[in-house]
Amino acid sequence: MNQKYLCAPCGYIYDPQEGDVEGAIPPGTPFVDLPDDWECPICGLSKSAFIKVVN
Repeated sequence: MNQKYLCAPCGYIYDPQEGDVEGAIPPGTPFVDLPDDWECPICGLSKSAFIKVVN
């Protein structure tokens, strides 16, 4: 399943299929497997700022 997560403050969507190239997160990495210190690549907030996108 491709569960996406939205950074509520800035609108960035983390898509596991794309990963986060700038953050050295390879494609195919689920949100729950991101390092605890991973931050939004747009606004720099922590994972706690993200909410699950309802499909």
